[in-house]
Amino acid sequence: MATSPELLDAARLNAIATESFRQADPYPWINPEGALNEPAFDLLRRNMPPLEVMKPSFGRKRAHGQKPHDRYSLEYRRDLDIHPAWHRLVDELNGPVYQGWLARLFATRRFRLSYHWHYAPRGASVSPHCDARRKLGSHIFYFNTSEDWDPSWGGETLVLDDGGKFSRNSAPEFEGFERSWTANAMGNRSLLFQRQGNSWHGVKPLACPEGTLRKVFIVVVNADHLAGRLLRLFHRPDGY
Repeated sequence: MATSPELLDAARLNAIATESFRQADPYPWINPEGALNEPAFDLLRRNMPPLEVMKPSFGRKRAHGQKPHDRYSLEYRRDLDIHPAWHRLVDELNGPVYQGWLARLFATRRFRLSYHWHYAPRGASVSPHCDARRKLGSHIFYFNTSEDWDPSWGGETLVLDDGGKFSRNSAPEFEGFERSWTANAMGNRSLLFQRQGNSWHGVKPLACPEGTLRKVFIVVVNADHLAGRLLRLFHRPDGY
């Protein structure tokens, strides 16, 4: 019996040099193309979970006076009634190829992964923030293409450099950052970044038409040590 082809492109992942990630400015990040095989990307994109099963999160108060990160969200569970390809993808993300790739780039094997989808409508944004300390980082898979999205509508994640002037417990505006880098969010692209004290990032307000959604699937790389486990007892995975 023939086995199903892999969804992740192991060759593309393994070709990413550790130094290109760890030495990125202003903190470790990379925006690769083709982490998924093209047929897999198309299969997953055409079988995203329907909006009806997503949980709306709008106007939710954030710490430090930061603006709400409005979106519809869905946490991955093994019993979700979703297309089988998504369960296959999570199996691969939990497998040796992807886990070894993360371990190489993050220089640790002490992590646990969680997964969720975010769909964001017109006007939604992700205000500049640094992720919670319980996280080691995130891997954002983008699922909009020219079939359903115009780049002029926005949706790119901005990697932000504050030059060390902002406390992570603050709410700066995009205009306050000294430098920024724009991650390509169209097609089979993803963004992996490692959380550090200055790992500011965000997404400006979307200018898409009503009824159009920015769609991402996020792998959250959680710290797997005692402090990380305790933090996860009291906090749900959140953020981009």
